[in-house]
Amino acid sequence: MQHAAVVSPRLHVALALGFWAALGAALTLLVFSVCLVAVLLVQPLYLWDGLAGYLAYARANPPLLARLAQLMLLLLGPLLVLLLSSIHELCAVEQRPLTRASLCFGLAFAALTGSHYVVQLTAVPAAVRSGSYAGLEQIVQANPYSAMSAINMLGWTLCLGLATLLAAAAFSGSGAPRVIRVSLLVCGASCLLGGVGYGLEQAALVFVTINLGMGGALTVATLALALHLYRWRRGAQPLTEVAE
Repeated sequence: MQHAAVVSPRLHVALALGFWAALGAALTLLVFSVCLVAVLLVQPLYLWDGLAGYLAYARANPPLLARLAQLMLLLLGPLLVLLLSSIHELCAVEQRPLTRASLCFGLAFAALTGSHYVVQLTAVPAAVRSGSYAGLEQIVQANPYSAMSAINMLGWTLCLGLATLLAAAAFSGSGAPRVIRVSLLVCGASCLLGGVGYGLEQAALVFVTINLGMGGALTVATLALALHLYRWRRGAQPLTEVAE
């Protein structure tokens, strides 16, 4: 992005929207990471062994940290949509077919994962409390073979993977744009590889690529975007060429 002498009202809104969305996305990822580490430290690791085993584990372990982690991922979807929309507005005209496709995949990601986490935060706890267990194994996140888990993984692997790979095309050059571009490329590749791992039932590969690869790369990308959009708003060098 090349510096523009005058920032139009439209671009000013896009800059503000992108900055706050990037900052919010980074914070949700950081809070999620803290919750994940805390759960692993204070609770025994649970691997799906059937509905009866899940219910016993759910009753024995307070769900607060897990619910907070799921809430953060629910919020991440719309924040990434806002961020991708901002990138689309701010990038060069010749890159907009790619960033428009990125935004479309971002919307699909938010819809698929958002539906999953709404179910985990509302329907699943309500079913457990009321004793309505019929079909529960097909919606709980703990079951990696449930229908809801498959829908969730489609969002995290294919949709987010393509969204971040396409968004990376908006950034070129050295310095901050290079950091953002590389982070988005690593994120996208990790997501797609995680999808392969899920299809092959390789849980270790899914954990490494999604939780570590995607999580780390997306955190770096959103932090870098927040910092440089903030600098652009203060008159420093923008990230891509502005097209009016």
